[in-house]
Amino acid sequence: MNQQEEARELLARLRRIEIRARGLSHQIFAGEYHSAFKGKGMAFSEVRAYRYGDDVRNIDWNVTARMRDPYIKVFEEERELTVMLLVDVSGSRRFGSDERTKQNVMTELAAILAFSAIQNNDKIGVILFSDKVERFIPPKKGRKHILRIIWELMSFQPESQQTDVGMALRFLTNAIKKRCTAFLLSDFLDLDADGQPRFVDPLRIASNKHDLVGVRVFDPREESLPDVGLVRWGDAETGATRWVDTSSPQVRRAFEELAQERTNNLQKVFSRANVDWVSVSTTGDYVYPLIKLFKQRG
Repeated sequence: MNQQEEARELLARLRRIEIRARGLSHQIFAGEYHSAFKGKGMAFSEVRAYRYGDDVRNIDWNVTARMRDPYIKVFEEERELTVMLLVDVSGSRRFGSDERTKQNVMTELAAILAFSAIQNNDKIGVILFSDKVERFIPPKKGRKHILRIIWELMSFQPESQQTDVGMALRFLTNAIKKRCTAFLLSDFLDLDADGQPRFVDPLRIASNKHDLVGVRVFDPREESLPDVGLVRWGDAETGATRWVDTSSPQVRRAFEELAQERTNNLQKVFSRANVDWVSVSTTGDYVYPLIKLFKQRG
């Protein structure tokens, strides 16, 4: 496929993602998003005549004295938020055992969150990261801005293939001074030699400053192995390869146990940092997990 054909295919995918994301955000997510992610507080809107049942603490005594009838202050929620998407663009995002890769799913999720944000008059920005910040797109509003974000997620080629979630969280903490809502989209395969997440402290610090939500995107083949004999297993981030005998029940069982341990460790890390999170499979529907997350927060 030449460059022109690739560009046409990317544009066609961009349009498909926009149509699906706008539809889902408008029909399903906008109300749940509004309830789940609160604005900055309450702002004065207007005064009106007192009605039975109104809170007397909201009476505007100056207007009441002038009009000789009770009037109250009406407040509305200050809705505008800054929303940041931290998206993992390391090598492991290209993995997918079915039709969709983790990159495909992260792109669609980011698009839905972005369109939900602008429907609520929120600004949206993006941090694309590997083991460094690959690109920072400052928060703005508007459809053109969102289409740029989606285009970057589809076509961006990172300089590094490795992952450092903690580095991305530290960048968020330093770059965004005021409290924001931040979605961290990753497979979270950022582990130390003992299989423990390496981003414990940065996660806790970022969570104390911002409203942080984790979105884990995984592929089922990362949690269980099919019996297909001897296969060559490659690490997309380090380039290391090894031969694995998937016909061995012991090998398959050990693989599943390690995967479950990773998930349990991740659960503990998010829980201790008071961060809500959700897991989304490349082969499943992400609508229900997202709605469930939003309802839990609403």
